[in-house]
Amino acid sequence: MTYGFATIYWRDMIRFVRFKTLLFSSLLQPALWLAFFGIAMSSSFDRLMAGVPVPPGVHAVGYLTFMAAGIIAMTTLFTSLFGGIVILFDKNWGLMREILASPMNRNHIIFGIALSGVTKSFIQVIIIMAFGILIGAAFFAGFGAMQVVLGVLGILAFVGIFALGFLFLSAGIAVSMESPEGLQGIITLLTMPIFFASNALYPVDSFPEFLKVLSIYNPMTLMINGIRYFAIGPDFLALGKHYVYTTSDIALSFFGLICFAAITFWFAWWRFKKAVVT
Repeated sequence: MTYGFATIYWRDMIRFVRFKTLLFSSLLQPALWLAFFGIAMSSSFDRLMAGVPVPPGVHAVGYLTFMAAGIIAMTTLFTSLFGGIVILFDKNWGLMREILASPMNRNHIIFGIALSGVTKSFIQVIIIMAFGILIGAAFFAGFGAMQVVLGVLGILAFVGIFALGFLFLSAGIAVSMESPEGLQGIITLLTMPIFFASNALYPVDSFPEFLKVLSIYNPMTLMINGIRYFAIGPDFLALGKHYVYTTSDIALSFFGLICFAAITFWFAWWRFKKAVVT
């Protein structure tokens, strides 16, 4: 059983490494977002916010630092939602029929694909954080060595649970689809509201009330709260808004992501249980 799980995992990781174009583009795209969008927009926003008073004892961060957490979340979201396309390719090439006919527990297929996607997300997140710091993002500013280690581990924990949730969702959708075009259409439909109805690029205070409620419970907002807490700190000023995160806030955000992952795992398990590949 464990061997089957490891086979699914390593097969997907080998494919990721061997497809040089996919590997290069998946690592380069978030860096380009930071380098062009982040730097260009940060100069404008930082100029607009230059006159905003900073409360005593609160440190202000630039827009590049603020949105870098959003870029990490965006990259994880895209990587996770497209993770299920591997299953669809296996269906079209006849490999999924052989896998489902084997004695392997179908849950191992789900977890093998999901954890390979989490591994890819971890690689991307480490590269984005390093590149962001290189171009001026104030991640871990004033942190001691142990705080940096704990901060990185905290970020990876939030990224991992978030990625698992969307990988389960993607796997459940993919095993139900027949064409890559259909899967891509659903992914596109999901990514836009999830990304823009979050606090990835801007504060949500000015949203209409119904959109503000959606944003609060948006899994992407929950993950970004954790990333900013561990990368910037619990108390900072950005875009004229004073952000204060308590330990309880972050614990609730993490619990919300666990609930989301549990629901999407049930969905993937249900769809794989019903799956019939001819």
